[in-house]
Amino acid sequence: MPAIKGLEWTFDQEAQQYAKMRPGYLPELYNDLLAYLPLEPGKKALEIGIGGGQASLPILQTGCALTAVEHGANFSDLCREKFREFPDFSVRTGKFEELDGLGTGYDLIYSASAFHWIPEEIGYRKVYAMLKPGGAFARFANHPYEDKGRPELSEAIQELYAVYMPGSQKSREYGEEDAKQRAKIAGKYGFTDISWHLYRRTRTFSAKGYTALLGTYSDHIALDPEVRRKFFEEIAAAIDRFGGQITLYDTLDLELARKPF
Repeated sequence: MPAIKGLEWTFDQEAQQYAKMRPGYLPELYNDLLAYLPLEPGKKALEIGIGGGQASLPILQTGCALTAVEHGANFSDLCREKFREFPDFSVRTGKFEELDGLGTGYDLIYSASAFHWIPEEIGYRKVYAMLKPGGAFARFANHPYEDKGRPELSEAIQELYAVYMPGSQKSREYGEEDAKQRAKIAGKYGFTDISWHLYRRTRTFSAKGYTALLGTYSDHIALDPEVRRKFFEEIAAAIDRFGGQITLYDTLDLELARKPF
């Protein structure tokens, strides 16, 4: 689902549902991240846009200190409670690009499905300044794609988007060239040792589960409530009409870059 600038405020309205419905990330992704930059007690990490905490636990389990930055107050409160047993975890509420006093000397700064909300030049330059020499920046995200096994269902849903969200672009499957080009951005801001990885998975939903997921997307949250209700009812009816299930084909990407020593 492509991001629309200016809608990042919407997620915090659905913090509990977002935390419940949005997927986490694959173990292979964390294995590659931690092979690139090992973490342990005494090291320091910062997460940009913690959301519902989908990408936090594997980092906290290394024993490092983790500071999270989160725009939404509801998400901040949710994660403080969720990770209360970790004494070296803290949350700062506000926009990463606007917050002062976050400190420097981080071993790792990372962002999961959130860095696209930050203006590129501001975000990369601030991350670079906050990392210690040799520190790493990891950027990763999940990119869902339509049900390949049910083309009639995908077509029916696309027709509903044309009615209820005219002008919305049909998604395309994220691929190697996309990850390569995203990884190259870091080189413009002084980062080196740049690499990227792709991972695949599928997720299958009932009609009810799928519309609950859609209710966590920024542009869907921003719809008029009555329009959104009718839209979701028709999507659910389409799913039931074509067998009662829908499968998303996810591509996860990980981009890694290092601040030179």
